[in-house]
Amino acid sequence: MVINLEGVVSANWRDLPAKEIFPGIRKRILWQGANGAKAQILEIDAGAKFTTLDTHSPGPEEIFVVSGVFCDGVHDYSAGTFIHNPVDSAHIPQSKHGCVIFVYFPEG
Repeated sequence: MVINLEGVVSANWRDLPAKEIFPGIRKRILWQGANGAKAQILEIDAGAKFTTLDTHSPGPEEIFVVSGVFCDGVHDYSAGTFIHNPVDSAHIPQSKHGCVIFVYFPEG
């Protein structure tokens, strides 16, 4: 058996710089691919929400709730929940009590 780790990338989100994208919402980029794909962590403080509609185009968005409770503006999703937002779907990310979510964009 030959183990090949060429091209493997790893990152601990707590060690990466955070950029505030809305008041009380920080983004940490975990990985970016050549085709525009990317993986990131969003930290949403209690009571914080996007100030604009988050529309998914040209590709879908996939979310995994790491901790807390994430709200898309309509539904609440507890830790451990996976959400697939298809192309052209839209929501307003927010959290009443705070959360951490993993967000993956398979296309740029």
